[in-house]
Order: sequence, then structure tokens, then C-alpha cells
Amino acid sequence: MFSEKKKEQKQDLTKEQNKIAQGTTFRGDIESQGSFRIEGKVEGTIKTPGRIVVGKSGFIEGEVECHSADFEGKFTGKMIVKSQLSLKSSAHIGGDIITEKLSIEPGAVFNATCMMKGGVKSLSDEKKEGKKNKQNKAQQETA
Repeated sequence: MFSEKKKEQKQDLTKEQNKIAQGTTFRGDIESQGSFRIEGKVEGTIKTPGRIVVGKSGFIEGEVECHSADFEGKFTGKMIVKSQLSLKSSAHIGGDIITEKLSIEPGAVFNATCMMKGGVKSLSDEKKEGKKNKQNKAQQETA
């Protein structure tokens, strides 16, 4: 009865929020289990399994890796978003973007290369498959 061990409970730290306030400049790499709200400037790398929200005065220059992101401010660099990237009308994005889903409001500036995760086929692959199917049908008809 008294020898029962208390089970360790894991806390969900992605609900904790880190904030970089307007007027603050951070240079370096940040890794956190919590989400971020950025109103200032970050030069470096941010990695989190949580969410990143960049306000109108926020600016990130560097690399970002997160679960989801909402941008009203500016970004330049490489961004990997595992779920959804949402760009509000005031957002200015440049660099290399990898995401599963992308939402862009009218007025947002998106000057980036973007790769969407998923089963996307290139046009050249589709043309090759189409030719193979036609050849297979022709061979079957002549046999």
C-alpha cells in the first residue's frame, strides 16, 4: 500500500509560450518544447515541436523548424513546418519553405521556393506513365 510508486506524469510543454518582445533582438539558436510568439527580431535557428506565431513587428532571419506557424511579420531563410503554414495579409516571406499545408491571405508577399509534402507527381513522371500504359495496351491488342 505505501510502496506504490507514483507514476511520472509527462507535461505537455508545447502549450507553454515563449515570447520575444518588440524591440528585442536575439542572435543564436533556440530549442524549446514550448511554442513561440515573436514580436522582435531573431537571427538564428528556432526548433520547437509547438507553434510559432510572428506578429506584425516580428522578423526571423535564419532557420525555423516547427509543427505549425502563423506569420504577420517577415521571414527570410529556411522553414520546415510539419503541419500548416498560415500567412496573413501583412506577411513577407522569402527563402526555402517545406510544409504540408499552406494558407496565404491576399496581400501577403511570398517570394520563396516551396515544397509541399505528400504524393505529388511531377508532370514528366505522368507523361512517362501515360506512354507505358499506351505501349502495354498496344502489346495486349496485338497478342
